[in-house]
Amino acid sequence: MEKLFTVAYLSELFVGAQDDIAEQIELIWGHIKVLLVVPFLRIFMYINLVMSIMLFTEMVYMAVVVAFNTLFGKKPEQRYKFEPFEDDAELGSSVYPLVLVQVPMYNEKEVYKLSIGAACGLSWPSDRIVIQVLDDSTDPLIKGMVEMECESWASKGINIHYQVRDNRKGYKAGALKEGLKHDYAKQCEYVVIFDADFQPEPDFLTQTVPYLHHNSELGLVQGRWKFVNSNDCLMTRLQEMSLNYHFKVEQEYGSITFAFFGFNGN
Repeated sequence: MEKLFTVAYLSELFVGAQDDIAEQIELIWGHIKVLLVVPFLRIFMYINLVMSIMLFTEMVYMAVVVAFNTLFGKKPEQRYKFEPFEDDAELGSSVYPLVLVQVPMYNEKEVYKLSIGAACGLSWPSDRIVIQVLDDSTDPLIKGMVEMECESWASKGINIHYQVRDNRKGYKAGALKEGLKHDYAKQCEYVVIFDADFQPEPDFLTQTVPYLHHNSELGLVQGRWKFVNSNDCLMTRLQEMSLNYHFKVEQEYGSITFAFFGFNGN
């Protein structure tokens, strides 16, 4: 009995000591929160508030500029010279500049046929356009399918080149840069870029290239995106709304004010 009493007594002491340590840790943590954590969170909250106000102010300002330009500003065809290309009786299709269309791909099993087909279906003289499929796919099966699709279009008389490389340095940007090193690419006057999931309208080149060709001060022409599956669900609808704001306000504001803005893949 005495031995059992001693063990029980020691157990009570041990539990009591644990409780004391836990209380001390909790007390110390409470002091740390009061002295360090709470002030930091309060400062962080004020910073977030200021940044939110700045972001909201910027969004309102951009929207006002775009709205004013829409109501009172000149349309692109009024601000810049735009003359469509037409075949010349003597020069023929040589009046059209030579255009390189780059389509970078990476394991694009679902969309590669649509994208390559749309690029090959652009309304432009066949001898003045070069289609370049830059395939960084890691799946040999997909690479084989993409190559076969390119060969199929080549058999129809389309000037299309299937290009691969032995590394993925720089990823998509690296593939685009590598594609420009080929001799046939260096002969082209303009470069058009489509992401692998894009299906451009047939008149894309006729609506964009004249702006660059007749206005030397322009560095790029950015096309507007449309979305084929925006009504599939609420998520795709919200994504469309977000990207519509990006193109209709952010991109347009950057163009109107001659400011830097993100260049999307088209």
